[in-house]
This record gives sequence, structure tokens and C-alpha cells, in this order.
Amino acid sequence: MTEQNKVALIAGAAGGLGQVVTRQLAEAGFSLALLGRNQERLDALLADLNLNPSDHFTQSVDLTNPDSLNAIAPAIREKYGRLDLLINLVGGWAGGETLLEVQADTVETMLNQHLWSSFYLTQVFLPLLKENGFGRVITVSSPSATNPPPKTGAYAIGKAAQDALMLTLAAELAGSGVTANIIQVKAIDVKHRRQTDTTGKYTSWTTPEEIVSAVMYLASDEAAHLNGLRLPLYG
Repeated sequence: MTEQNKVALIAGAAGGLGQVVTRQLAEAGFSLALLGRNQERLDALLADLNLNPSDHFTQSVDLTNPDSLNAIAPAIREKYGRLDLLINLVGGWAGGETLLEVQADTVETMLNQHLWSSFYLTQVFLPLLKENGFGRVITVSSPSATNPPPKTGAYAIGKAAQDALMLTLAAELAGSGVTANIIQVKAIDVKHRRQTDTTGKYTSWTTPEEIVSAVMYLASDEAAHLNGLRLPLYG
């Protein structure tokens, strides 16, 4: 199957990384279902990329609300009849406080942004992927999930929970033709400071273009044997 026949759903499409991933997938010929919190930003993204709105799907949604996502799934099925690629790029960071200082609300926010968004996206859209006998679930995570620095407890908890979900999913998908993989980055270098800064401060940062290259490979037929992978993309 060529990319021109494939459909990709991108959650967090209007963010700095999401825009680069959206552009690359559109250029490769994917039909796109773009989800985010702001409908105007999603529609503006299509306009900026000169994409015909009738060929693609945009919808503002609360990814922590399963009822909202359940309402979208039938619309994607009706428009495309399939789904091949599910990418969760929803970000969010909290830090600077020890576990004795951090508030429970902060931990809950991190769990909502990282765990529950992935959980509900998986439960709602995985059946569409499995119907094809082909599919890719890709999430961008952090090495903090397994090796958290001090004063990043809330974020690390959210990412560790998200990683556990993805690795469990990968184990349950083994042999199905659908895979689930994680791309690990420390920080996303949207402004390409790593190339322009001479202090070495941004050495471990990862550009959106590097991430999208990994996404494109994991989405390919050639990556069918990769499942349950934590792919480190940081220096």
C-alpha cells in the first residue's frame, strides 16, 4: 500500500512538532485527521500548508474526554473508511518542585496530558487500525520516564505511565500487523538552537525534523518488525 492510500491521525497537530509532522505526512501523500485543542489553529495549519480542507479532517477535542473522542471515530470511518497511523504528540511539562512540594493537582495534570490522552486515543481508534491488519501507534516520550532527574516527579510520573501503556499495548499487538513504539527526546528544539548556539547547552535537544524522520520510518512497511521499541533520539 502506498502512502497515498493511507490515513494518519495526529493528536497535538497544531503544536511546534505537530506542524512539522503534519507537513511531512501531507507531502508523503497521507490523508490527515488532525486533532487539537483549538479549531482555528488546526484550520490555519491546513491553510498554511495549502491543503484542501475537504481532503482532510480537523476537530478540536478534549483528549481526556472519551465521549468526545468516541464522537469523532465514526466521522473518520465515514470519511476515509480506514486508519493506518495514530500519532500522539500531546506535550506538557511541569517541574521545579520536589515530591514533598509538588501538588497533587500538578501530578493529575501530567497524568491527563500524557497517560489519559494516550489511553483514550488507544481505546477509541485502535479498532480501526486492527481492522486493516496494518497499523502504527507512535508516541513521543522522554527518558525521564525511566531515569527522572530531581524535581521532575510529576512529569516523570505522567511519562512513565504513558510508556507503560504503550509497552503493554505493544505486547498485546504482537503478531497483529499493528505495532506500538515510543520515540524518546529530552527537549524538542523547535528553534534549532542546537545548530546556532556554541555553548553546548542544547547538545541533547532534538529537532522536529529528526523526530519526523523517525516517525516516517516507524510508519513504514520496513519497520513492521519493530514493536515495543523505545527509540532514543537525544545526544
